Amino acid sequence: MGVPEDLLAAAKQCLSERGYARTTVRDIVAVSGSNLAAINYHYRSKDALLTQAMIEVTGEAVAEVLKAFPDDSKEWFEAFWGELIESFRAKPTAWRANVETLAQAPHLPEVRARLAEGQALARRELAQRLPHQDEAGAQVLLTLFIGLLVRWQIDPDNAPTAHELAAGIRSVAVAAGG
Repeated sequence: MGVPEDLLAAAKQCLSERGYARTTVRDIVAVSGSNLAAINYHYRSKDALLTQAMIEVTGEAVAEVLKAFPDDSKEWFEAFWGELIESFRAKPTAWRANVETLAQAPHLPEVRARLAEGQALARRELAQRLPHQDEAGAQVLLTLFIGLLVRWQIDPDNAPTAHELAAGIRSVAVAAGG
């Protein structure tokens, strides 16, 4: 690995161990074995590096969730939420860091832009799961995804299960006239 890859790996480790807000450039430098100037040279800022790390960590976790069940599954909706919830349990520090990164978006335009790119990619991936690659449905799934993630960070014991989400969305669809 080269310096940029070392910095990225170190940022991922620091996010996992310390979270977004508590990770300093000195932490990243210590873990990577690099120097302070390397962060600005390769990534322009600590925030850009941490955002890249978070997008990759989140992307990897979501990719694992999507690979966990077949594309032709009739029960994909509940399976998706079940796998996602299991990922929240298995990788709590990564998902916690994700929420911390989301909280930085209003204050850091570069972070907001990168997260928007990541959400657009997630929306496209989710749309592929829906009949006719439904963009509106993908918007709802992404919103549910983010909301569930936040619920899990606040009160995992009372966050909805995959079965409750599936039943709830069916109930909401009926109430909405569909």
